[in-house]
Amino acid sequence: MPSAKRDTITALAGGVGASKLLLGLHDVMDPHDLTVIVNTGDDIVLHGLKISPDLDIVTYTLAGIVDEAKGWGFRGETFHALERLAAFGRINWFNLGDRDLATHIHRSAMLAEGKSLSDAAEAIRVALAVKTRILPMCDEPVPTMIDTAEGELHFQEYLVKRRAEPVVRGIRFDGADKVRPANGVLDAIRDADRIVVCPSNPLISIGPILAVPGIREALRARRETVVAVCPIVGGKSLKGPSDKMLAELGYEASAPGVAKLYADFSGTFVIDPTDKKQADRIRDLGIKVEVVPTVMATRAQKRKLAGSLLALKS
Repeated sequence: MPSAKRDTITALAGGVGASKLLLGLHDVMDPHDLTVIVNTGDDIVLHGLKISPDLDIVTYTLAGIVDEAKGWGFRGETFHALERLAAFGRINWFNLGDRDLATHIHRSAMLAEGKSLSDAAEAIRVALAVKTRILPMCDEPVPTMIDTAEGELHFQEYLVKRRAEPVVRGIRFDGADKVRPANGVLDAIRDADRIVVCPSNPLISIGPILAVPGIREALRARRETVVAVCPIVGGKSLKGPSDKMLAELGYEASAPGVAKLYADFSGTFVIDPTDKKQADRIRDLGIKVEVVPTVMATRAQKRKLAGSLLALKS
């Protein structure tokens, strides 16, 4: 008898919030059938090294080595090198662990040798024995710049150094109009049986991916197979400053507010039971609504949400 066809999933992801759902998907499906397109707007150069936070969070999580308490970095990490850098007068507001530094050195060396960010992401994935395909949204730098009441800041300066305290007036993805999707990105969207937008910040995690020319259009062409998971529950962020940023930029910090941002390319929107009363407002946007628990505090909850997504009918 022929084997049953396995569904393939392509996911759009930021960092910590997305990695929870990705781990659940990794657990409940064949990880080879999962492809992740990762935001690189958070990337920054520090100490002469190319840092790709979201790529690393996703890769470390699926490799089973992430610090689960923090959601980033290696479990049991030490920071001796960062302490020495600070002693030399270099910045230390961005935590780089000793083993984590090896990843950044390897990536930076590959880029200096003429390799692409995609090449580096693949080399790191293979070295860490991750079975899932991990693609950067593009190979060129597209830094997310935050216009604040205190001036323009790189996203990492806004989030990590300033702890998301400045009032946000605008967001800019520097150079996004001049880049193209990394090799395999558009194919992954076109060929997947289902596309999942992870519960990441819609403005600065999913937003940069959508800003890469061709990606939003590719999603629109697959709208009926795109399922977006809301990162807002009861008007509050599941992780990070999504609610604050939405409100400061004049958007509604709610499930319907996020659904409106995704309405042109997402056919199904997943909300937590907490927001069940908001379902009709989302349906009025022409989007199907699925109500399932989206809070993922435990491994079991991650698997349950992932299983629910796989069970949806297009």
